[in-house]
Amino acid sequence: MEDYERLRELVESATEDIKKASGGNKAAGTRVRKIMQEVKDAAQSVRKKILEVRSEEAA
Repeated sequence: MEDYERLRELVESATEDIKKASGGNKAAGTRVRKIMQEVKDAAQSVRKKILEVRSEEAA
C-alpha cells in the first residue's frame, strides 16, 4: 500500500533528527515536530484507506 510506505519513510526520516533533538538541538526538534505532523496526516490517510477497503468488502 502506497500510503503505508509513505508513513514508514516519514518515520525513518525522523530518526537522525530525533537523536539530535534528544541532545538539545532546537532546530532538530522543530524538524521532528514538522515530520510528526506529516506522520499524523499519513497515518490518517492509511486509516481511511483501510476503512474504504473494509467497506468495499462488506458491500
